[in-house]
Amino acid sequence: MFKDPDIGKPAEQLRKERYERIHTAWTVGIPDRVPVNCPMGYFPARYTGIPFAAAYTDFNAWYAACEKTLQDFRPDSFGATSYQCGEAQAMLELKTMKLPGFGVNPYHGHQSIEIDGLKTDEFDLYMKDPTDYMLRVQLPRISDKLKGLGNFPPLYQLFSGPGAAQGLAMALSDPEVEEAIDLLRESGHKMRKEQDKQEKLWKLMESYGYYATRMVGALPPFDIISHSLSGMHNTMLAMFRQSDKLIELCDFILSEQLKKTPLVPDENGDIRIFMTNTRGIEEFLSKDQFERFYWPTCKQLITTLCERGATPNFFIEGHFDSRIEYLFELPKGKFTAGFEASDIIRAKEILKDHCCISGNVPVSLLQVGTEDDVIAYCKKLIDNVGKDGGFILSPSTSVEEVNPRNLKAMIEFTKEYGVYR
Repeated sequence: MFKDPDIGKPAEQLRKERYERIHTAWTVGIPDRVPVNCPMGYFPARYTGIPFAAAYTDFNAWYAACEKTLQDFRPDSFGATSYQCGEAQAMLELKTMKLPGFGVNPYHGHQSIEIDGLKTDEFDLYMKDPTDYMLRVQLPRISDKLKGLGNFPPLYQLFSGPGAAQGLAMALSDPEVEEAIDLLRESGHKMRKEQDKQEKLWKLMESYGYYATRMVGALPPFDIISHSLSGMHNTMLAMFRQSDKLIELCDFILSEQLKKTPLVPDENGDIRIFMTNTRGIEEFLSKDQFERFYWPTCKQLITTLCERGATPNFFIEGHFDSRIEYLFELPKGKFTAGFEASDIIRAKEILKDHCCISGNVPVSLLQVGTEDDVIAYCKKLIDNVGKDGGFILSPSTSVEEVNPRNLKAMIEFTKEYGVYR
């Protein structure tokens, strides 16, 4: 019968061991055993039988669910949905997000929704002054409750000349502007009151031997445009109608990200950057489109962050099988590549020791397979991808709907079998 080696160890010792194990894998070395990562998401709610909505409405229940999950699973890294004030977010009536209990079934996860944002004829307007565009154009599109912000005069006019204070006073006294700002202020006050609860969750994680450090995000420019800024519909139109202007926008966003992405070391001195590749996969772009619109700025973003001492954790959604070789253009041993659906064994054969690889036990297998199925799949990954180190075993994506017994089998088998001898 499996006996978890982590049980009974002091939190400080666990933090040190887990960090050394994961950091060694990150740098394509051979740790004591294969690290097992688990992005929990809403899984603590499912595991304990409470609504997912508790992560937004019932801190005590969510805290207890996270503690129970920490006690029973103990992967090398643990990430659950943070506690947020659902009421505060619901007040804003954002068209881009629906939360459990606030537009979504309380027992289901949140939904991210794309809207048509930045239009193809507005690229120059955005690049001229992104702050002005976001305040006066994009926010009113994201929520009808914020339409009043569109009444603001252009910021370059408002904050120039000796009459700036008077102009600002007049702008803020516009009834529709005032209504939008009052709503934002009320929502912000509610969010602020809940901040100490998230601090308690971080302390709980630390007490179980985990680092509760937030990871900075820096998405590839094309993803920023096609996800939240413009939407895929407008981006597709721009690819065919204003291709040069789309490339110019990608370059502009790259420059802005490299200026503004905070590079703050964590308690171990690491600068961790999380990024996803969603739209650069085979499901969205042809190889020619990938090479023209996506990869140049994505490559420059990752390369520059590496040169500045950061470790980008690049999670590749969907299928990237025909594009694995592009990763050789990134600095060796300075980034990690996580694969959701690509053939991870083939990726290891190609990349070898070029970068740390993580993934990719299918969540479908964890949800409907047997424990023996899960163990067999993990063994295959450890034997093939874990050979010679540089590998972190993890589910293909969030585990909020999986069978708890299968998740436990994945973690325990990796701890027992994945030892380097």
